[in-house]
Amino acid sequence: MESCYCLSVLPSTSSLLNPQGISSSYTFKRNYLDFHQKVLVLPICTKQFFPHTNRLDLLLPKQTLPLKYTRKHKGVIFAASNRQAWDFGRFFRTLYFFNGPPNPAKFIESLIEKLSSSASTKPLKKMETSGTVLVTGATGGVGRRVVDILRNKGLPVRALVRNKEKARSMLGPDVDLIVGDVTKTETLSPEYFQGVRKVINAISVIVGPKEGDTPDRAKYSQGIKFFEPEIKGDSPEKVEFIGMKNLINAVKNSVGLKDGKLLFGSKGNITGKLAWGALDDVVMGGVSASEFQVDPNGNEDGGPTGLFKGVVSTANNGGFTSIRTKNLSVPEDLSAYDGIEMRVKGDGHRYKLILRTSSDWDTVGYTASFDTIRDQWQTIKLPFSSFRPVFRARTVVDAAPFDSSNIIAVQLMYSKFEYDGKLNPTFEEGSFQLPFSSIRAYINEPITPRFVHVSSAGVTRPDRPGLDLSKQPPAVRLNKELDFILTYKLKGEDLIRESGIPYTIVRPCALTEEAAGADLIFDQGDNITGKISREEIARICVAALGSQYACGKTFEVKSTVPFSEPYVIDPENPPPDKDYDEYFKNLKDGITGKEALEGTPVPV
Repeated sequence: MESCYCLSVLPSTSSLLNPQGISSSYTFKRNYLDFHQKVLVLPICTKQFFPHTNRLDLLLPKQTLPLKYTRKHKGVIFAASNRQAWDFGRFFRTLYFFNGPPNPAKFIESLIEKLSSSASTKPLKKMETSGTVLVTGATGGVGRRVVDILRNKGLPVRALVRNKEKARSMLGPDVDLIVGDVTKTETLSPEYFQGVRKVINAISVIVGPKEGDTPDRAKYSQGIKFFEPEIKGDSPEKVEFIGMKNLINAVKNSVGLKDGKLLFGSKGNITGKLAWGALDDVVMGGVSASEFQVDPNGNEDGGPTGLFKGVVSTANNGGFTSIRTKNLSVPEDLSAYDGIEMRVKGDGHRYKLILRTSSDWDTVGYTASFDTIRDQWQTIKLPFSSFRPVFRARTVVDAAPFDSSNIIAVQLMYSKFEYDGKLNPTFEEGSFQLPFSSIRAYINEPITPRFVHVSSAGVTRPDRPGLDLSKQPPAVRLNKELDFILTYKLKGEDLIRESGIPYTIVRPCALTEEAAGADLIFDQGDNITGKISREEIARICVAALGSQYACGKTFEVKSTVPFSEPYVIDPENPPPDKDYDEYFKNLKDGITGKEALEGTPVPV
């Protein structure tokens, strides 16, 4: 029969766990030994865990590292040769910070599970990826053509419509339809936009003839030039401005921001919603210690920065320190982005960034290592594809794919251990520090538009000084009579430009039902008049989605064919397909036509 040793402990944290301060001890089986099976490091100190037990009999087999002495010691457990004192109080504070007040039964159950198993057995959520293009205004003249083009290209399409039966008959049985109205926020359920990565918005206020129209809107299709118009249905303010605001809010999280999504580092509230706490090898019996601080003047620009600092030791078979955020009450959805970017001041060591997709205390973390340069600020970019599933420094080969739509917690670590038995080549015992001023999700460059909007030529002209309105299209002349339709279209455009979403704003001249294929004129500054086919605009919108040259641009477009001449394609000699990038390349940032209203010089 194996010889065993006995250890009794008087905790320094008895005021927290045992108000009476009574020394308590309990019986455990041998497989509850510490992680390395050399000495016992067991955080069980009060009678409230096992009220019916009178002793703590720690059964240590003879062949493990022999105990040289055993004693009562306030504040720490210290029970074996060549080991440093273990701070149970810090262990308890760590658990309390991340998990709240301990439930004794669950605590014991969790401890036993973690010390007797080498991997998490809880199933992880499987990632569902999608690059869906959302088309709004999908039953309109431009919108339905956009849907057809996307489907012919084999791209996943989702259509936001108000009338499901009408949309189904128009778009076909296999189009993914969601029913909603941008003027009513309660109809824009968040689940509608899951998986949406790009948007083509063809929603417009309805303008029709005062005298009425045919069931197929034949008069409307001829163009506003040929009838006396009026607003049908919701007002321009409600559709073009309020509706745009609602749509942007609905899709913003799923399509992403050009400058990325800031997780940490905002000025004024640098930590944002991340609550950081130390998570060191004390949880495994070690003595390393770290902390998170905010240095109010530590940034390279003299502003505030986060600081991960501490002392790392390999005593007691330890060798890692980390800071980790509390679990977020609402997970971060970073599925619109391609990776994590950090701004750090290095110390020459290799660190790890860990993203956690489970709320469990001890489970797989998706991990990427990064090297730093001593005393130098640097930008670290870690693509999501570089994050590997890791559990206790071991790669979990059968783990679920990384789900960037469900980030529960973020962790920074400095460790002796790399992965799968390998060691960190830059590891040094002793003090370290890593200032980090920002953590954000980023979009890969070159960035292409995530939101393409069909607006209208003329939106800046109603209030332009010195303009001869008699020579302008009807919508410009009748802006006031049409409830300021162009004024609110311009306000809607401004919302897009201010949203941070990578965008393209297309301003067609008068729309026609003619075929696509005519030669085109792209212009900026909101000055041209003319006509263009709805089919051509639909093609331009789809092409813009994939073009870095269209990103951040606002432009007008028309065909070279005069209004008085119909455009007809010769079947024997059809026009060649256009490379719209050749047009996009000539566009400039920052030109909207508002320069004439504000007296702002046109960018060159």
